[in-house]
Amino acid sequence: MSQSRLVEQRDQLLRYIDRYQSCLVAFSAGVDSSVVAKAAQLVLAEQALAVTGNSASLAEGELLQAKEVAELIGIRHEIVETAEFSNPDYTRNDANRCYYCKTELYGLLDQLLERVGFDVVFSGANQDDLSDYRPGLEAAREHRVCNPLADCGFNKDDVRRLAHHWDLPVWDKPASPCLSSRIAYGEEVTPERLAMIDQAERLLRSEGFTSVRVRYHRGDLARLEVPLEELERLNQYPLRESLVDRLGAIGFKFVTIDLAGFRSGSLNQLVVLQRGDES
Repeated sequence: MSQSRLVEQRDQLLRYIDRYQSCLVAFSAGVDSSVVAKAAQLVLAEQALAVTGNSASLAEGELLQAKEVAELIGIRHEIVETAEFSNPDYTRNDANRCYYCKTELYGLLDQLLERVGFDVVFSGANQDDLSDYRPGLEAAREHRVCNPLADCGFNKDDVRRLAHHWDLPVWDKPASPCLSSRIAYGEEVTPERLAMIDQAERLLRSEGFTSVRVRYHRGDLARLEVPLEELERLNQYPLRESLVDRLGAIGFKFVTIDLAGFRSGSLNQLVVLQRGDES
């Protein structure tokens, strides 16, 4: 992308936000919401507020990073405690789990919006998200959440380029959806299982693996995903046996390696298959 195109996209995003007098930003400190927060701070300054939802589904370190990135951007920041685990529609973990999670978050943001008298809630959804299975987007529509990046035509690569242009430290941060997304649909989401997943992913990263996912399947089975170029090292002795032992101590009874390697949203393939079977 040329520098002129990057500047054009940046200015389009800033003009979009300038249509409003104030905003809340649903802020996870991922690259998407960080770019929206930066743009909101540049345009609206004190009339922009980043809000991070906190619960057991947030990986260790994510909340601290959200605080640090918000401070770096200079945007005001609040944390709200979400209660999605009190909703059985969420914990039973069907394919619409994300809808109930986002409904809980956006409901709290609606209350905050009314309390502080702000205009709108922004999310970090981009154009690429619109082509994936994202039931959370339906919750966003129901709560009239606006998606500046998607509406301005930003895809994921565009977002990363603008984040780099703005020197945001998360510009190359791997996608990091909530821990609940690692649990196979139909398996109950519990704080205990999420803690197991979080510990397991931190273990893999401590061994030098970059992008990792530990998927939880029935019977306390862990399916490990790492980039294809790192599969050989993952399967080498003695690291393989050491990981099996340490994952067992965390609570996993079985450990498998996914030969297809790391890919975001791999569990969504099951949703597509189910829909195909029903059609």
